Order: sequence, then C-alpha cells, then structure tokens
Amino acid sequence: MRLADFSGFNEAARKIVASHNLQALEQALAGLVSHISDPHWREIFLLTAAMLRSADGLVQLMKQHIDALVAQDPYLQEFLTWASQKSKDTPSQPKVATVRAFYVALARTPHMASHFTLACTLDQGMFLDAALDNLLRLCASDQSQDFTQAHACGDALSNILGIVLDAGLYKSLQQLRDQFPNPNQNRERFQIWWQAHSSAWVEQLKTTIINYRNINHDWQFSQQQQQVLQRYYDANQLLLDCLNSNCEVTLAIRQEIETTLLLPTKELEDREWQ
Repeated sequence: MRLADFSGFNEAARKIVASHNLQALEQALAGLVSHISDPHWREIFLLTAAMLRSADGLVQLMKQHIDALVAQDPYLQEFLTWASQKSKDTPSQPKVATVRAFYVALARTPHMASHFTLACTLDQGMFLDAALDNLLRLCASDQSQDFTQAHACGDALSNILGIVLDAGLYKSLQQLRDQFPNPNQNRERFQIWWQAHSSAWVEQLKTTIINYRNINHDWQFSQQQQQVLQRYYDANQLLLDCLNSNCEVTLAIRQEIETTLLLPTKELEDREWQ
C-alpha cells in the first residue's frame, strides 16, 4: 500500500468518526457499510473501527448488511442451512461458527487456501471430511486415467481407512478399496480395470461419502450466486478482521456476532425469539 493511499483511508475514517452528533454518525456508518462488498474500502472499515470510541454500532450494521446479501436467495439459504447442520453434527467443536465456515469453504469451487481462513481449527470429523473431499476430487479429476493418479487414489483411500471411526463408513470404504486390483502386482491389469470401472467406482465413492458424511453434494450455483457467495464470504472475513483488530466492542455483542456468523435467515430469526 502506498503512503498516499493510507493517508486517504485515514482521512476518510476520521471524517466518519468526527460526525458532530449521533444521527450524523449513524448516517455516516450506514454510508460506510453500503460499501462492505467493495475491497477498496477494507482499510477504511478497519481504521474506522479502531478510531470509534465504541465500534458496537458499526459491527452490528456490518452483520445486518452481510446477512441481507444472501437473505433473498432460497438456494443460498438452503446451502447455509446445510452448513449449519454440519456444524451441529460436530459437537466437540467449541465454536460452531468455525465449523460452518469450514463447510462453506469446502463446498466452494475451485478450492483455494484462502477460502478456509475462517475455519482455522479442525477436529477429527472435519479432518476426515476434508480428506474424503480431496479423495473424491483426486479420483474424479481429468488426470485420473493416468496410472500414477489412479494409484494415488488407492493409496489415499487406504490412508483414510486408518482414521475412520464409523463402522458403517469403514465397511463401505473397505469394500471399495477391495475392488482395486493390486497395481504393484500387475500394472496392465490394473489399468484395464480402472479404465473400464473407474466411473462407476467413483460414483459409488461419492454416494458413500454423501450417505455417511453429508458432503460433496452437487451444488449448482449460478454465476451470480457464486459472486454473491464470494462477496458474502469476504464480507464476513472483513467483519471478523474488524472484531480482531484494536477496536472497542462489548463482549456480549462480540460473542453474538461470532455465534451467528454464516447462519441462514430462519435460524437468525429463531434466535431473536428465544
């Protein structure tokens, strides 16, 4: 970032904070929050949050605007409901919002390390889901007909079997592993088998993963939905960055925001009635 850029951001943040009365400040913050999807405003958000005597109002406005980004799309709401359900299936995780963030990132295409920034901790179930997701993508990739790639699928499945605790899932995966001819004994036979049966085998693998782990659903997001989801995810990351910066936010509001990150609208509304 150039010094001139920082000076401009700093001046913009100071103008917002220097609003002469409460009504003017509320209007200035509402104007700021309207730019939450614009990456050029990121530094202004962070600086404003740090300068405010209390950033409670700002982060609450940010949260409301972020939730509204996806509130009117039933399919994105269905997707967030799935992610929320996955978080409830992981009782050992102390912050279920972290789990929701993991599954929101896991379902994104293409996979990028930055998509997992919100989900910085993994428990056994989440680690297993990540391994199974990677396995399926490895076996279904365009390079899967290559012998080395196909061999890697078998090795990856063997490694996963070593961490599976669910007896039903273990049995189903072991049956899939047993279908593999041993590539070390007869490479030609293995290649013939893989070329003939890999498509059906990968479909069995996908069905098994969906049935036992409830992941790898074929989310058919439109290009517009993908863009909305990207803005939603980035805005949530910005909100967390503001909370984790040197700003003054009351503990109750901080906990409420962290607890309700990435929740579908229905669950947000249900919480208001509790």
